[in-house]
Amino acid sequence: MATTENTTEKGFLKAKSQQGMSTPSQSQRMFFMAQITLRILAIVFTVAAIPIMVTAKEPLSFIGLSIEPSYSQSSAMKFLLGADAIVCAFSVLSLLFVWTLSRSASPTTNYFFLFLHDMVMMVLMISGCAAGTAVGYLSKYGQRESFWNPFCNYVTKFCHQMLISTVLSYLAFFCYLALNILTAYKLTPRATE
Repeated sequence: MATTENTTEKGFLKAKSQQGMSTPSQSQRMFFMAQITLRILAIVFTVAAIPIMVTAKEPLSFIGLSIEPSYSQSSAMKFLLGADAIVCAFSVLSLLFVWTLSRSASPTTNYFFLFLHDMVMMVLMISGCAAGTAVGYLSKYGQRESFWNPFCNYVTKFCHQMLISTVLSYLAFFCYLALNILTAYKLTPRATE
């Protein structure tokens, strides 16, 4: 019984270095767990943002005319929806790639390609979010210089749904920002020593 405890204790001590820092296998495992978790969160946020934006409708009667604002009436919102869909699809594919990376000893070039993928997804996501935010700001506050009147006072439910969708898209962007930071740290020479 004592030998089992000693072996367990020795195995535990082997997992830690002399300074109490994680061994490379532990840091590798933590890296992949963070990668998988952040990618799943990005998928969840984009999957949630898409139906909220698509179902955002609120009929409005104005001088006998019936108007129903929709995301499809704004090219910026269509772009944000497309960015959400692309990032969601490529997040699923990259999740499979990361899973295969974790199963094998992969060269540094694979991490570089992962970094490039995450950078493209992050830039696509922030550009869609910026476009959606600009249209949302004009819808909420208007712009008097160009005679753009705010209309969110008339269709509050529609504007709230578009805001929720945009916030979810921003959360997906922050997931990819964190993924880029993690992978960049992984690619630095001191992280691999």
